[in-house]
Amino acid sequence: MIDLPEQAPDALLADKGYDADAIRADLAERKIKAVIPGRSNRRVKIDYDRTLYKQRNRIERMFGQLKINRAIATRYDQLASSFLGMVHLATARYWLKFVHAA
Repeated sequence: MIDLPEQAPDALLADKGYDADAIRADLAERKIKAVIPGRSNRRVKIDYDRTLYKQRNRIERMFGQLKINRAIATRYDQLASSFLGMVHLATARYWLKFVHAA
């Protein structure tokens, strides 16, 4: 997804599973800030933006809500356009909960 032509991201928020020197070097080459906490067995501790890393929780919750829909979780639709339409419907349904509550 980093190679998408629209716009390069400013930062990559990832968990400890993505803590690898090759990934960090690739991100540095692309001028993307790596917000990845270091693994516990890393000899040299790497600093990361903790406040920005906490925003990752919102992204994880959003994907969790989308996966509640069986069609999205199992990739039931074969065409990319049908799948994207289902993602749009699921997000609108999730958004309506907040609009109705307000």
